[in-house]
Amino acid sequence: MPVAYEQRPGSTVTLLDEDGARVRRTVLPGGLRVVSEHLPGVRSVSLGIWVGVGSRDETVPQAGAAHYLEHLLFKGTERRSALEISAAVDAVGGELNAFTSKEYTCFYARVLDVDLPLAIDVVCDLVTSALLRPADVDSERDVILEEIAMRDDDPSDLVHEEFAEAMYGTGPLGRSILGTTQSIETITPRAIRSFYRRRYQPENMVVAAAGNIDHPTLVRLVRKAFQAAGRLEGTASPAAPRSGRARTVGAGDVRVVRKGTEQANLVLGVPGVDRCDERRFALGVLNAALGGGMSSRLFQEIREKRGLAYSVFSFASQYADTGMFGVYAGCLPKKVDDVLAICRDQVALVAEHGITCDELLRGQGQMRGGLVLGLEDTGSRMSRLGKAELLHGELPPVGELLDRISGVTLEDVQQVATDLLATRPTLAVIGPFDADRDFARAVA
Repeated sequence: MPVAYEQRPGSTVTLLDEDGARVRRTVLPGGLRVVSEHLPGVRSVSLGIWVGVGSRDETVPQAGAAHYLEHLLFKGTERRSALEISAAVDAVGGELNAFTSKEYTCFYARVLDVDLPLAIDVVCDLVTSALLRPADVDSERDVILEEIAMRDDDPSDLVHEEFAEAMYGTGPLGRSILGTTQSIETITPRAIRSFYRRRYQPENMVVAAAGNIDHPTLVRLVRKAFQAAGRLEGTASPAAPRSGRARTVGAGDVRVVRKGTEQANLVLGVPGVDRCDERRFALGVLNAALGGGMSSRLFQEIREKRGLAYSVFSFASQYADTGMFGVYAGCLPKKVDDVLAICRDQVALVAEHGITCDELLRGQGQMRGGLVLGLEDTGSRMSRLGKAELLHGELPPVGELLDRISGVTLEDVQQVATDLLATRPTLAVIGPFDADRDFARAVA
């Protein structure tokens, strides 16, 4: 099956046809991709426009522009005011929202199947025809600054951003999706409009839909909406997946943010694997065994046996060309040394000895169940289509993914643990610590 950027504009191909669900992709003139999954037996449709731009595509002066733009697109178009945009979907009992990540932005709606034409019209309108008036830029500026302040007041969120900056430095992946107070205060309407014009191009977009949907009808309505906005000119091909350019700069660094909080929050982690790395399935099993649930090692050792923390877990984040794997815990400041010591000990044990057969089976079951249960609604199905098309250029069958998970061996987990966890970790800590408190020994 050809990847999208090799598919002839104007053509349609079937990507998958399994379990009664048919996935089709059409490439329109200008490179816009339309992907749908017909799900018989449901009465809803989830529609999303996925744009291949996120915070890692910004320069330092533009920091926060992608997220800022996500807000601004809801402020009005030539056809609708901000109130009319939200009221149109509210009137049919639907949901309308958006989010920005490091590598993409998504605008989505979930409605009854009979209201799909309305959803397409509204979402396409706000994505293709935003006014971006200077007055709206200025009024939304204060909203973004409030969001930054809210983030700064939540140490459990802030510590992850401090960890990313410690690992990736001031590079694109190290910067906050929200931007900084300085960048938001100084970015101009002209700069935002320029960012919008360059990044929101058809070849950099995917329209994904899942539910009780007819693909030719979806394509016709999307084509009509984009043509009305003058956004289907040319014969450009879809953009190929983003090439690698990130690098870690702070492996082994320690970052301490001193705040008068009642709790200490910490993230301890190492560089991980990218989203196409064959080791990602083994890493998923390792993540489940180390800190992915109530039966995991970290939960049992830190919370159940010793009562040192309420929240403790491990995580794996994957990007186009890199990733991270880490452990988070929130505990009383006086217990932070004990928690860090246990985290280091458990990570070292896994790096040296791997996991047990029982942990392997539980980890595989957790991943399989999470995958299948996560696809039980049209919204998750739509997200799978959008991410697969925008980030990977292909859509593997669910059965193939389940087989890949089941095929993970103890040796696979041991190898990825050795590859990743034997390196010196990066540490970020937030809490009420004295200026002379030294955490360097925790990563030595």
